[in-house]
Amino acid sequence: MAAMTDQSLAPRPARATPLPRAAYAVFRDIGTRWSDNDVYGHVNNVVYYSWFDTAVNAYLIEQGALDIHHGQTIGLVIETQCNYFASLAFPQMVEAGIRVAHIGSSSVRYEVGLFARGEDRSAAAGHFVHVYVDSGTRRPVAIPSALRTALEPLLKA
Repeated sequence: MAAMTDQSLAPRPARATPLPRAAYAVFRDIGTRWSDNDVYGHVNNVVYYSWFDTAVNAYLIEQGALDIHHGQTIGLVIETQCNYFASLAFPQMVEAGIRVAHIGSSSVRYEVGLFARGEDRSAAAGHFVHVYVDSGTRRPVAIPSALRTALEPLLKA
């Protein structure tokens, strides 16, 4: 029998549950593609992370807060996580809800819920953290004011 460690005595974290639409500040439509499905007939887990990135970066570009071609500041992902609650599959439309959990001096924690069109509870929910860096040196920089302005309406209460 294996010896118990301090970690084995730690309480388990609460099980994640689907969130309602009301938990998110803005939404983006994302169309599934035939190639998103895996051999099990549902969207493969790696696609969900792509949708997170697509939803957040499209929002930032539309707000004028991110210039992916000529900007001096870029966001690098340093942490990511996703919980899955229900399957999504081609040919569904997906609605990505976005909110911001935390804005630091150089980092932002984005939270994204993925919903089948018309559903009130998320099929998946996750987060990722961007650290904003100088595009040339890759060293952390303060979040630019235009980015901070675009993020503040997404802060969860």
